[in-house]
Amino acid sequence: MRLSILAAALTYASAASGAITWTLQKASNPTSDQADAYTKIEAAMQKAVARYSRFTDASKTIRVYYSPGVPTAEANYNGDLRFGSDRSYMTERTAMHEIAHTLGVGQTAAFDQHCAANNWPTATPLLQSWDGSSAKINCGGGHFWPYGLNYESEWSETNGDRHVQLVDAMLADGM
Repeated sequence: MRLSILAAALTYASAASGAITWTLQKASNPTSDQADAYTKIEAAMQKAVARYSRFTDASKTIRVYYSPGVPTAEANYNGDLRFGSDRSYMTERTAMHEIAHTLGVGQTAAFDQHCAANNWPTATPLLQSWDGSSAKINCGGGHFWPYGLNYESEWSETNGDRHVQLVDAMLADGM
């Protein structure tokens, strides 16, 4: 009996040890434009966070906004993530890319230092296991590639999974 209680407690503790949570800030009486955007943003965020939860135990609280003045989408390390009015960016791919920014991609000195030195002792071997021994993580403009999901043309289910795994490895490397 004590063993099963201990096992249950450990299971709970490990499941609760890391999670990406998010809330969409909504107008109390939304316009039809806002209501449509909220529906699309919620669907994108639900898919993106579900994928992140399958491949990382990273923790982050994200505040999501619909901000029509934002040209595409944007996010920063403090956990703010904004989608603009262009519906073509209200996708799982965009949400995943922006979540990576909230976790430190292009937002921290550690990311910049690892990029400048091309020093990713966990992430580089992972990338090379997929793309071959000469593969390397490229950085520029606060982004990385491959698997940074910087453009819609980069999207596939495999690339989505690899994106999260690579971000998780970057976090392990001290991003």
